[in-house]
Order: sequence, then C-alpha cells, then structure tokens
Amino acid sequence: MVKISPSILASDFANLGNEVKRMEEAGVEMLHIDVMDGHFVPNISFGAPVMKCIRKDFNGIFDVHLMISEPLRYIGDFVKAGANIITFHVECDSDIKETINAIKGAGIKAGLSIKPGTPAQAVAPYLDQLDMVLVMTVEPGFGGQSFMADMMPKVQEIRRMITAAGKEIDLQVDGGVNNETGRICWENGANVLVAGSHLFQQADYSQAVEALRESCQ
Repeated sequence: MVKISPSILASDFANLGNEVKRMEEAGVEMLHIDVMDGHFVPNISFGAPVMKCIRKDFNGIFDVHLMISEPLRYIGDFVKAGANIITFHVECDSDIKETINAIKGAGIKAGLSIKPGTPAQAVAPYLDQLDMVLVMTVEPGFGGQSFMADMMPKVQEIRRMITAAGKEIDLQVDGGVNNETGRICWENGANVLVAGSHLFQQADYSQAVEALRESCQ
C-alpha cells in the first residue's frame, strides 16, 4: 500500500494550520516537513517553532526532512516539536551514525536521504539502523522542479538492498511527484510518495490524494 506524504513547502503559509487539517481530512498518512538552512541548500524554509505550531492540527505522522548542514545539533528541537520520523542527508557535515543514534535514542524513527548525484551504496553501511531511505528525484532546495526519471535505477537498487536485509524499511521519493511519476516510482520499488505542488495546487485535496493513490494500483 502506497503512503502519501504531502510537502507543506507547497502549501499556503498564510493558512498553514487549515492546510494541514485539510490534508488530514483527505486521508494522508504523513505530512512532509522540509527544513532548509540556506547553507546545505540555497533556500531557507522554516524550523521547529513553525512545526510545533501545526502539531495540534495534524494527528498523523510528522515526516521531517532536514536539508541542513548540521542535523545533529537540532535533533532535540524537532523531537520536542513533535517529529515522528527525522530524515537527514548522508551528504551532511554531522557524523551519520551519531545522528542516527540521537534520533533513535529519542524514541522516534530515523531516515537517511541521498541527493541525485549520490550513489545508492552510500546508505548501505547504515541500513540496519534505518526506518526509511529517501531518494531525491530533484535537486533538494526548491519546490516545483521536474522529476528526474534517471533516479529509478537507484530506487530499484535500494529496494533490492532493503529486501536483502529482510527489514521493514520504507523507501521514499521526493521531487516532481504527480500521478504519472508517482506510478513510475511505485513500480520501481518506492512505497512512500512525497508530493507538494501537485497536491496543494488542487482545489479538492481528497480527490487529488485519492487519484495519486489510485495511480499506484
């Protein structure tokens, strides 16, 4: 069963609480929260205080994606703000194992993400500690980019690694996901789809979420 994680980066920030409530009513499992520091990626988005404010508006999973240089420094802040899973980048400056340990030690799930230019094998040494792997299908840092279909062999390779490990690890894709590209990702082994612009630009969120879900049947 595919899981849908709408990215609030594409939402109406002036009505963020209501946007989040509407997505919950649409039946999504997760809410994708893109945190950007203006250093690891060019853009700046928002931090733990904003996330804490909308925790009351969404009862599902807070899927926090840290696109920041030093994720280890901020794990505690995002845990306190209500994160259920924290995903950070293998390309960051923090020690990978230490960061995973900090996340797991806080009692929540840990994910590791890779940029388009990073090989699948970069996550292999940490797979036994992970709950999710995120493959970026655009360059991180900007919403609304075009889907990179050439990332699908990487998705396939990581799915094979997960199967070989015999663990229940989610495989997430993020970037340019719509009904067509979402189906491609699903067929190549991803089971969690992050969709931002495609969902938040629709008038009827429930209809948009259901259409995305159905595209993977």
